[in-house]
Amino acid sequence: MMTFTKPLLVLLVLTTLPFSQSATGQQTSPQTRPTSTWSSALINSAREQVGVTLIYDGRYQSLSFPNGDVPRARGVCTDVVIRALRDAHGLDLQAEVNADMKAHFSAYPKNWGLTRTDRNIDHRRVPNLQTFFKRRGASLPVTDNAADYRPGDIVSWMLPGNLPHIGIVTDQMNANATRPLIVHNIGWGTRVNDMLFEYDITGHYRIDGALN
Repeated sequence: MMTFTKPLLVLLVLTTLPFSQSATGQQTSPQTRPTSTWSSALINSAREQVGVTLIYDGRYQSLSFPNGDVPRARGVCTDVVIRALRDAHGLDLQAEVNADMKAHFSAYPKNWGLTRTDRNIDHRRVPNLQTFFKRRGASLPVTDNAADYRPGDIVSWMLPGNLPHIGIVTDQMNANATRPLIVHNIGWGTRVNDMLFEYDITGHYRIDGALN
């Protein structure tokens, strides 16, 4: 969820949301779902952030380019996706989004009043990632059927307060094996939670092969 100009407001809203107490220790099902080698690598890279990224920090920061990042102890929801793709598959969303926005700036949201690209922040904004994934042919229908969300899929939501959020579908199921768990950072660092249908889903993406 990305509101870099109002980080304190974001944190205040986040404190009203669930999942503040649960992390990798929450009750889960031993059941896992079959997944591709590509998706397994993505999920494992995202899970490796649990216990490393401990702080939600949405401040604007200057980054190196390409492959720029904030310190791994800190981050926002988009950083989970960015780091997982970079670590697992060498895909640098900072560079990819920057290049596509430069070539097709008018196709991207104008939520922030920008007149040109900003490689420090563009790729860390959920609406920009949604646009990028859709433009690359990775968009899938949004449904209320948990089986439609495969391991390695990327899902976006709208949280209370109109805060966009994003995370990665894992291969692990919840305690009663009805929904896949999500790895994400909703305000307390990277965690794995049963939250697929807790908020309005605004996007569903499968990028296995779509960005190659």
